[in-house]
Amino acid sequence: MAGKKPGFVHLHVHSQYSLLDGAASIDQLVKAAVANGQPALALTDHGAMYGILKFYQAAKAAGIKPILGCEVYVARRTRHDRTPKIDESPYHLVLLAENEEGYKNLLKLSSISHVEGFYYRPRVDREVLAAYSKGLIALSACMSGEVPGHLLAENPEAAQEAAGWYR
Repeated sequence: MAGKKPGFVHLHVHSQYSLLDGAASIDQLVKAAVANGQPALALTDHGAMYGILKFYQAAKAAGIKPILGCEVYVARRTRHDRTPKIDESPYHLVLLAENEEGYKNLLKLSSISHVEGFYYRPRVDREVLAAYSKGLIALSACMSGEVPGHLLAENPEAAQEAAGWYR
């Protein structure tokens, strides 16, 4: 790519499949990425992967690289804990599939979050993240992420511990 400037790529994008959070359709997102000269685009809907197949097909058809992901909810304790006012607000974590193994692990994590971890939202925990981390890239997410949350609470030691764990 000598002499060619790499394009900007959105790595944290919600679609209409992020219930009560995303408004753009898959087709609108892909069309906008192409119009803005983006070589790739990630789809990271909240707690679900319902739009992944349609996104993959639309991105491929438009000639851009689809990056498959999900913004998972991470239980503050474990995915099995369900104590009101303690376990109802999990952290956010963006996961991107680096390869086919990562995609399969995303599917496993999504299923586990709904079947074993659901409490207000589909949740995973550090135990299942460690078990299914191969082929995944973790991003700190939004201000509701664990690392940003600790920084906002002025607890840099906890933020550093969390960042180190996800490394």
